[in-house]
Amino acid sequence: MCMSLGCTACGVTGCRIIDSPRERLAAMLTSSLVPCNGKFPTLLALITLFLVGQGGSLVGAAALLGVLLLGVAATLGCTRLLTATVLKGTPSAFALELPPFRRPRVGQVVVRSLLDRTVFVLARAVAVAAPAGGVIWLLANITVGDTTILAHITGFLDLLGQLMGLDGVILTAFLLGWPANEIVMPVMLMAYLAQGSLVDMDQLTGVGALLEAQGWTMTTAVCTLLFTLFHWPCSTTCLTIWRESKSIKWTLVAVAVPTLLGAGLCVLVNALGSLLGL
Repeated sequence: MCMSLGCTACGVTGCRIIDSPRERLAAMLTSSLVPCNGKFPTLLALITLFLVGQGGSLVGAAALLGVLLLGVAATLGCTRLLTATVLKGTPSAFALELPPFRRPRVGQVVVRSLLDRTVFVLARAVAVAAPAGGVIWLLANITVGDTTILAHITGFLDLLGQLMGLDGVILTAFLLGWPANEIVMPVMLMAYLAQGSLVDMDQLTGVGALLEAQGWTMTTAVCTLLFTLFHWPCSTTCLTIWRESKSIKWTLVAVAVPTLLGAGLCVLVNALGSLLGL
């Protein structure tokens, strides 16, 4: 879980230290339930826009801590559920032995860390992210019937988005953000502004006013926050899970677990928000 806070793909590769294949698989399937570095920009932006302005920085800090604790609780809960159902088996014992002390070989450590944990992960990211960037540009710039393909997609997904307390633009942003979670908010703003390129949030003023003009409420913000925390892993993580598990089936399960959890929570919060008039 700690490694996944930085990068979920690295968290998946870190599961190699678990001897039990069953428990290693359970850890990989739930590795994306804690927010990675790519999710933090969206989480921080939403908390700042909708919570800090109303309750101050202390409320914002408490909200971010709550998001982290919710991710940890979901990881432990889903792991318990998986090991009691589809991954049912006898728990293995855990013994931590202190190895004999040896003088570290700095060169070997650096090379192995660079090759095993950095170069391979970055190569997988580039292999998927580069063509995906081209796809996003085409969707935003090719028109069909005087409307961009991106606008057609957002309209198609709007009904499902409304059910989850979101809208079609937000769902489309998450889908197009599959190569990298960092681009979810820029894609969302690009679709709202009908621009043909990604938007730099550092150069955009009045983001909160823009979202409110698009019909965002507190319920929308909370549902988007939850779906940011719980949705399918990014492309690099999916590829890493497939490489580590050598199974398309378990890769699809790793996609389904956080997505179903996030969608279910969003529907529940949206229904509660409607009852309370939020």
